[in-house]
Amino acid sequence: MSATSKQSAMTADDIRARKGNQPIVSLTAYTTPMARLMDRHCDFVLVGDSLGMVMHGLPSTLGVTMEMMILHGQAVSRGLDHAMLVIDMPFGSYEEGPQQAFRNAARLMAETGAAAVKLEGGVEMAETIRFLVARGIPVMAHIGLTPQSVNTLGGYKVQGRDEQGDLVLADAQAVADAGAFSVVLEKVPQRLADQITAEVSIPTIGIGASAGCDGQILVVDDMLGFFTAFKAKFVKRYADLGDSAEAAIAEYAAEVRAREFPAAEHVFGDQAPKQSTKK
Repeated sequence: MSATSKQSAMTADDIRARKGNQPIVSLTAYTTPMARLMDRHCDFVLVGDSLGMVMHGLPSTLGVTMEMMILHGQAVSRGLDHAMLVIDMPFGSYEEGPQQAFRNAARLMAETGAAAVKLEGGVEMAETIRFLVARGIPVMAHIGLTPQSVNTLGGYKVQGRDEQGDLVLADAQAVADAGAFSVVLEKVPQRLADQITAEVSIPTIGIGASAGCDGQILVVDDMLGFFTAFKAKFVKRYADLGDSAEAAIAEYAAEVRAREFPAAEHVFGDQAPKQSTKK
């Protein structure tokens, strides 16, 4: 892969400029075909570390590696011409300190052509975000429910209820002040999401937050009905392709066992078909 970022219609500055304007549209993607389907409809496409659960059957995102993110990032990059490519930094690749974060973020961008990285954390990650931005790496922040911290958060709970709301607001202000160009708000109360959107200078991207956020993101396998292990409250299923795919597979299996497939039109004869000589 080229050491330079892939050129796209959208940039981090474009996303930042959408604050308070037309809502920002985003989905996750992990493969080239899916990226091609969403390229003209999304402003940015995220290669999320959710790929550990969605694509690899892991129980959480904690087992995702840099190599996995790079592999799927390269695949998604091949399918994008218009949407901006953002890639998650996996657990353990940035928490140690700014220098570690820079090395791994630079590697992600160099080997995939991504235009930005996303990392989880608020106040405690502000120094790292500032370090990365100062060195040319656009950062999308992620606060509220941060799945990489599931063990310390006590599960996949709503974040920011009651007095915790001030802490989430402080996180949002910290990442904005540090130079993040946008911030994902995951699984926070609607009123808090609206407050953060009104008070911070960068776009908010909601997932289980509020329609008042500056944009929205969903895991594509959730909204298409491919991932069926569980369904979060904030997910709307726009299709049930998992059920359709299983039905198609069952029909194929039945036809193979009944020797109905392949049929005559799917096999080859001993003689090549004659070519027409008519003009």
